[in-house]
Amino acid sequence: MTFLFTDIEGSTRLLYDLGEERYGAALDEHRGLLRAAFASYGGVEIDTQGDAFFVAFPTAPGALAAAAEAQRGLADGRIRVRMGLHTGTPRLTTEGYIGVDVHRAARIAAAGHGGQVLVSSSTAALVGVELRDLGEHRLKDLAAPERIYQLSDEGFAPLKSLGRSNLPVPATPFVGRVRELVEAGELLGRTRLLTLTGPGGTGKTRLALQLAAEASDRHPDGVFWVPLASLADPALVLETVGRAVGAQRGPAAHIRDGSMLLLLDNYEHLMDASVDLADLLAECPNLRLLVTSRELLRLSGEQAYPVPPLAPADGTQLFLARAWAADPHFAPDGAVDELCARLDQLPLALELAAARVRVLSTSQLVDRLSQRLDLLKAGRAADPRQQTLRATIEWSHDLLDAEEQRLFARLAVFCGGCTLESAEDACAADLDVLQSLVDKSLVRERAGDRFWMLETIREFALERLEASGEAEAVRGRHAEHYIALAEAEEETVLSVAPTPALERLEQEHDNVRAALDWLEQVGRVEDALRLASAIWEFWCLHVHADEGARRFERLLALDERPTLARAKALTGVAHLLRHAVRPGLDRRTLAAAALELHRLVGDPRGIAYAEQEVALVRLVQGDAAAALPLFEENARQLWKLGDEHHALQALVFAADCCEAIGDLDRAQAIAEELLEGARAAGDGQSESSALIALSRLAAGRGRFAEGAALVGEAFRIVEARGLRMRVVPTLVRLARLLVDAGRAEVATCVLGCIEAVREESGAENSEVARSAMEPALQAVRAALGEEAFAEAWTRGLALTPQDAVALAVAEVGGAPT
Repeated sequence: MTFLFTDIEGSTRLLYDLGEERYGAALDEHRGLLRAAFASYGGVEIDTQGDAFFVAFPTAPGALAAAAEAQRGLADGRIRVRMGLHTGTPRLTTEGYIGVDVHRAARIAAAGHGGQVLVSSSTAALVGVELRDLGEHRLKDLAAPERIYQLSDEGFAPLKSLGRSNLPVPATPFVGRVRELVEAGELLGRTRLLTLTGPGGTGKTRLALQLAAEASDRHPDGVFWVPLASLADPALVLETVGRAVGAQRGPAAHIRDGSMLLLLDNYEHLMDASVDLADLLAECPNLRLLVTSRELLRLSGEQAYPVPPLAPADGTQLFLARAWAADPHFAPDGAVDELCARLDQLPLALELAAARVRVLSTSQLVDRLSQRLDLLKAGRAADPRQQTLRATIEWSHDLLDAEEQRLFARLAVFCGGCTLESAEDACAADLDVLQSLVDKSLVRERAGDRFWMLETIREFALERLEASGEAEAVRGRHAEHYIALAEAEEETVLSVAPTPALERLEQEHDNVRAALDWLEQVGRVEDALRLASAIWEFWCLHVHADEGARRFERLLALDERPTLARAKALTGVAHLLRHAVRPGLDRRTLAAAALELHRLVGDPRGIAYAEQEVALVRLVQGDAAAALPLFEENARQLWKLGDEHHALQALVFAADCCEAIGDLDRAQAIAEELLEGARAAGDGQSESSALIALSRLAAGRGRFAEGAALVGEAFRIVEARGLRMRVVPTLVRLARLLVDAGRAEVATCVLGCIEAVREESGAENSEVARSAMEPALQAVRAALGEEAFAEAWTRGLALTPQDAVALAVAEVGGAPT
């Protein structure tokens, strides 16, 4: 069946322009024209609300012909009507047609403009008429992208679809909540911080997602979802926001004056981050925050919106939609309304109940739920809605068989979800049992390879895990699983091609954090050191250096036994202190201790890594002559061990030493050898380092344009390979080259850009970056004076790294300032 929706564009303005009498006459004429056109092609009027029609047609060609005839009839009038067509299979109820396809047709119409007829791909395939392809669009129902076509070649404004957004595609269509969308939408238009509050299961997230989608037209710089349920550390909230919006220099620097909406989802456990959010709002004047939380943030200007239960009609509609999704042959009876009322119209409770209709009638559901609710409510003083939700989850849990209950409790150990392999290993999960939990809405599946729970359900499952007597054993298996995973990925992370392992560890970072927390809590510090020391390079390359250094500092203080795990941890924290500063830790002492302990336990590769850290400390502290032979010997040992990447890194530092002591010919030879070896090995990190070394040498000989071009090439590699920790050193090299070339103003712009990047990336405490920047800063201040310096610095703070590199490469050949 093909559905046609229509709506008058700008009807309110037209009413004021024409006046009530003339508008009423125009509206009657419009209705007569449309009804005649629809009837001519077999259309059946299903619903009429105000100035909008919902019409069903038996054929797609007939629906399209009716739309075309209606638009021709309206062509000379004041009224402009948008129309949308979609073909699908609806469900017929006593109230009319319902279903996903009805929603989709309405959304297609809403995306258009007056005089425009939009056609879905399913309809376009059936009409046999040439249509204009408008491409794929995500509509505001948040479903997957739909290819939209237009009848006629007339030019219209861009469709009112979702623009820049990462809003997820919900598994089911949005149902009801018309009043809430209007009320909360009006509040969102008047405030910059709107918090949707309510207990778990009231539908805060789903309502917020729809609100965000509806508001996308008002936020041209994007609408972004930031899921926070699995995040444990408030200090990571802004970093998580930055990742969601694609920031390279921190969210504030990225958003700036942009008109953007952020949806911060499940915020209640991160209240200590609220000051950071207040600062973000202050720095970004056109930013809006939409937050879902069980409690308010208590910030100035915050607007609360308590999310109520569904209206009775909406609750019934949601239950029926989910019940038919579970069982297409489900036949509702007179108990549906009673069931929804007993569940207090809570969306999560209704979904859990609907998942059971394959085996129980609605009356049976009412009987079982009633007994359980009476028992659970006795003597409880909590919010009745939370009682009901708890009762519903417990009731749904009690209907599981013993094997399902056991797996349900065990899966609560995961933070941020898990893969099937992780569930099998840590929880002894059986695939059929896991799928049964998915079918019963207690576990959800994302992207076909990750299983997770709503936080409300996970909280209940954690209680069941604690009550089972298995909690310690399951957490132990969880920790051992992630120790094994980290150790299995360790070699790849330390190799020339670490990206796949880095992405896997990033996806599992919340589980790794949870495992580390538990191991420390129960006193298994050596195992915690094993896990942390297997991922120190991940922490470095993915800009978690501060977090890693904090973790190592705590664990090393708890276990001072001379173990291999401690030796690797000492090397790891010495390495991370290149990019993070912990006042209680001395890098030189740690590197020396790592080398001594690795020698004691007899770990050849660990010895080589520690030797490299010891030599690097000497180089950074200005003793290049002493460091050079250490790096040369280190490279030889690493080649023998077959560790190509770290051998090449040793050559990087050897070239730096030669340059520092004035042996430029030798530095050139080493850098050229390094570049050839890095390209042969596919080692992007070493290749970019070789290019930087060659750039310094070229600039030292006065070939500034050549030097800048080499830095530009190095930056392209850093960007293409996702080498986040190489961005700052690359920009520092460029700034120093510009200073030497006499381009003080452009150098200051680049230095300002570096400052912004360092603040965002966690590289603000990088010893190399700090020491390298200071001479350049002193030189440009002296060359420009404070006023010109401040102006160029401010411009630089607003530059992206890409902009800064392009500016420098383009300008470096001109006359000095």
